[in-house]
Amino acid sequence: MTTDIIELNNFIVLIEQSNAEKTFVQKCEIDGDAVGFAFYGSGNVELEIKHNNQTKYLTNTTGLAISFFGNQKVEFAHKIAPDKPLQSISIFTKLKNLHTLSQIEKEIFEKQLPELLNPKEHFVKGPTHFMTLDMQLAVQKIFNTSYSGNTRLLFLKSQVNELLAHYFALLSDDKKVEFTEKDKEKLFHAKDIVSTQYSKPPTISELSRLIGLNSTKLKKNFKELFGIPIYKYIHEERLNKAYELLSQTEKTVQEAAWEVGYESLSSFSNAFQKKFGSRPNEVKKQFLSNKS
Repeated sequence: MTTDIIELNNFIVLIEQSNAEKTFVQKCEIDGDAVGFAFYGSGNVELEIKHNNQTKYLTNTTGLAISFFGNQKVEFAHKIAPDKPLQSISIFTKLKNLHTLSQIEKEIFEKQLPELLNPKEHFVKGPTHFMTLDMQLAVQKIFNTSYSGNTRLLFLKSQVNELLAHYFALLSDDKKVEFTEKDKEKLFHAKDIVSTQYSKPPTISELSRLIGLNSTKLKKNFKELFGIPIYKYIHEERLNKAYELLSQTEKTVQEAAWEVGYESLSSFSNAFQKKFGSRPNEVKKQFLSNKS
């Protein structure tokens, strides 16, 4: 588990990664009254929250964005699964620091997160959403940046501000779509299937039969719950996996493209650059340079 702690004005930012071979638990506490946000770039984390002789459990998975209030009387424990490497960005600010924000920023917090600014318990769960593509890209940029020193701090500040802006925009557009628990389970099952079969994904009809939900409802509800159409989600998963292969393994650009389901190297390279801002061979070159 690696944790990079950065202070950016009135925010404390924790950038965490884990590639553990077995399940482990990471405990942490909050110093004082604070509002927190967490964005999960990847991973499957069970969060145990203890306060007032109560224990609550939240499951946080790839693509999730959460918000909460907590104080020093709350004990947090992350149970991190080994089969899904963790990448998360947590952003904290003390309640007492909110008065230093600009009037516009204060109004956004007050309007969108009143239950967190006026908490009635030691821990209060705020809105939870799946990240938009813009938010996912901001998260990926934070983990993939090669900047260092003051340039890195400047870059991270811009991405943290972008993440929060997108999150608040998501809250303002929240249509409060409700799903039955049964339908939600089916949609999560669909997401798990395409997350593991992205190189040769099932058709909509096949996926519909696998999860027991008609095609029309599957397409409509998948987009409403996860904020992205199914095929766009598969496209994003392919490119995310390709980046991982190029930046963390010995796979060549051609091998990475084939493994994630691209037959055309030029199509793969163009899609990769559009998403990450760099060509696949540039990422591979950086990986080889860091090794030498």
